[in-house]
Amino acid sequence: MFVLFLAGFTYRPLGSSTKDKESGGSRSSLFSRRKFSPPKKIFNFAIFKVTAYAVWAVGIPLALFGYFVPYVHLMKHVNERFQDKKNKEIVLTCIGITSGVGRLLFGRIADYVPGVKKVYLQVLSFFFIGLMSMMIPLCSVFGALIAVCLIMGLFDGCFISIMAPIAFELVGAQDVSQAIGFLLGFMSIPMTVGPPIAGLLRDKLGSYDMAFYLAGVPPLIGGAVLCFIPWIHSKKQREVNKTTGKEKMEKMLENQNSLLSSSSGIFKKESDSII
Repeated sequence: MFVLFLAGFTYRPLGSSTKDKESGGSRSSLFSRRKFSPPKKIFNFAIFKVTAYAVWAVGIPLALFGYFVPYVHLMKHVNERFQDKKNKEIVLTCIGITSGVGRLLFGRIADYVPGVKKVYLQVLSFFFIGLMSMMIPLCSVFGALIAVCLIMGLFDGCFISIMAPIAFELVGAQDVSQAIGFLLGFMSIPMTVGPPIAGLLRDKLGSYDMAFYLAGVPPLIGGAVLCFIPWIHSKKQREVNKTTGKEKMEKMLENQNSLLSSSSGIFKKESDSII
């Protein structure tokens, strides 16, 4: 994920406006010669002024501290718990297959969910990812573990597939690439930190049970944080609409007053000509 964050620096806008060219000066021309965008184009921190996006950018990384724990440690857990079973690697295959199905399925479902309410699909996915992670140590039958992995993969696909549509709804088409880039950078930290901590717990406690239990907690907390985003976004929209409505009303009154003043001036001229 961190490598993806660095690779994002190679992206640049397809074209810049005349205003940007005039204001950029020699610095912009230097960056254009080197096929890079100016720093203000690479780091657009203005998107963090969008409160709903700022909450989203905090909630997603918060939910991902235990995200990679099953991917990294599940096979060792299966080898310890189900020593006599053959083809134990099928559990990871199940996660991968249903993740692909989930991306297609929930991507289609997201088309019918209006606006920022798509966040609720991510909340649902984090709830099931956290719950399934906690259920991994409880599976004493191999078939039950396969079922848990199938469900986990399905909702993993849901989480991945609707990330870009949510960013689009929160910041708009102009800044969506910046929003996703910042988010990937933030995600890289908890996704990298989680598995080593789980490994330390295994070394200290002698089993992966506590590691999987704790890995299921961050998705539940992060999902709870994301629940506030539609409310924050709708509140902001109401404020914007209210301000826009006031401005329109003031403009209408100004136009009405100007019409009245002009009509009174015409009437005065007509009366003077009659006299």
